[in-house]
Amino acid sequence: MFLCSVAAAISRRPQSRSMVASAFAFSTKSTTTRYAGSVDRSTRLFSTESAAPEEKTEEEKAAIKAVREERKAEKERQKAEKAAKKAIKAAAEEEANRIHPVTYLSASEQDSYEPYGDMATIMSRGQSGRNFARVTDIGGGEDAKHGPESTVWLRGRISSIRVKGGSCFLVLRQDSFDTVQACFFKDKENPEQSAKMIKYLKSLTVESVVDLEGTVAPAEVRSCSIKDAELVLSRIHSVSNAASQLPFLVEDAARSEADVEASQGTDRPFPRLGQELRLDNRWLDLRAPANNAILRVQSAICQLFREALYARGFVEIHTPKLIAGESESGAGVFTTDYFGTTACLAQSPQLYKQMAVASDFDKVFEIGPVFRAENSNTRRHLCEFTGLDLEMTIVEHYSETLDVVHAMFKHIFEGLETRWARELEVIREQYDSEPATITDEPCVMHWPEAMEILEGKGFDMGDKLNDLTGAQELALGAAVKEKYGTDFFMLDKYPSSIRPFYTMPDPEDARYSNSYDMFIRGQEICSGAQRCHDPDMVTQILNDKGIEIGDGLKSYVESFRHGVSPHAGAGIGLERVVFLYLGLDNVRKASMFPRDPNRCTP
Repeated sequence: MFLCSVAAAISRRPQSRSMVASAFAFSTKSTTTRYAGSVDRSTRLFSTESAAPEEKTEEEKAAIKAVREERKAEKERQKAEKAAKKAIKAAAEEEANRIHPVTYLSASEQDSYEPYGDMATIMSRGQSGRNFARVTDIGGGEDAKHGPESTVWLRGRISSIRVKGGSCFLVLRQDSFDTVQACFFKDKENPEQSAKMIKYLKSLTVESVVDLEGTVAPAEVRSCSIKDAELVLSRIHSVSNAASQLPFLVEDAARSEADVEASQGTDRPFPRLGQELRLDNRWLDLRAPANNAILRVQSAICQLFREALYARGFVEIHTPKLIAGESESGAGVFTTDYFGTTACLAQSPQLYKQMAVASDFDKVFEIGPVFRAENSNTRRHLCEFTGLDLEMTIVEHYSETLDVVHAMFKHIFEGLETRWARELEVIREQYDSEPATITDEPCVMHWPEAMEILEGKGFDMGDKLNDLTGAQELALGAAVKEKYGTDFFMLDKYPSSIRPFYTMPDPEDARYSNSYDMFIRGQEICSGAQRCHDPDMVTQILNDKGIEIGDGLKSYVESFRHGVSPHAGAGIGLERVVFLYLGLDNVRKASMFPRDPNRCTP
């Protein structure tokens, strides 16, 4: 092709043809001379008289360049064609191995769906008719709701997964502490589909939410709550994928402090998770079985509280949380703008509980938020907590209220140990505690007796009119446990100077009051009193304490001027009850998303 192009270029110019003829003649002459031997070889090679090659014309150069470019283009074309064929082949292989999202529109058509792959985002397209089971209903015995040979659908989290070769073992978790093992083994009769299933299983991450279908088979599984059965996996689809890198593992959050401490001297010590890391990722921390069960116990206490009071004719009320002034003297208050005026977040429902009694609701209770703007960073204080409050009319003595509150706590303690035994068992595997003891009748200690006990323990009680310190409360609790055999007791007749303005004074000695606190394991969980229902007496106490009667208190006092029955009540901190009953080391463990001076998120 190259010679033809050059020849064509030359043939278009006459002078080029003569140049070629001359070159041919010269070449013939040189050849003849060489064979004749008339010229010395060395002279011929180095002769300066030899003619220099004639320079190519621009047209010839262009022709040569065009040929080179054409040759290069041809090579590029062949290379591109080869690459395209390779890409087509790779795309075909990728498409053949691709695992597509699955949308379950009908359970009757599921055989036409791939048995693996992420579930298309659930957007309420419809209901497929799949029947999902609970892990707790699966078992290896014939008496199980879903026994051997049963095929079931389950939804839960992947607690752990291990894929090796042609097999996979995973643990599915429901409700934080119900677990069952599922397994998959390569099918020799369907190797292609098995390979895809293994590939998909390898892509799944711990804590992902999945739907899986499997057949129940008897098995011995020590590491799961279902110990006599497992599922032979036939289908699995991720409903929500968890990130491959989590802030911490749930299994690390579920270890007891004793286990973590014991591992520190080994080759593989368990990580010690700090409180702030846990609280920053509280939703993950609450997946740990014990932490999850703590919140279930919190719910149980609210249920049992309601049960006990409904049984005694109480009415549940809901009081305002935005109020015009402080509801508790001496306690920090959060303020906010209220259309140009200043409002407070309620420190308790106290004033409104009493006004409910003035409204002829003889027995009322409330479960609601309480706000305290106290810059206290202890293990038992929160800036927001849930209050369990009650108020009731009395006929003659506040002991009537003590009887009701004691019976209520007894109902709570006994209900937890019997009806929520499983949750308590899970909690106590990580956080050690014993059931709180409580007497059949109220155990009430009077202030003078408490002072005598504490002085006997070596405490300087001074004039005996100051509030108890934490150390004194613990010492008193230990003494009561030793003397009366109970973890729960009441202490009444507190000094008036350390109680709120609405507390009724002691009729015999105004230095003391008809007030009381209640304790679990030597720490206070409840505060209450007979309320001062006489409007003139309340006004005098307010003046003595230097408290201005603002708009909020004006309505409160006015309600008494219209007639009100004598009454008493109590306020209980829900998180503190949970914290102390379960023997936890910090009240934040008893709050879903705790609020303290340094934390307002998440």
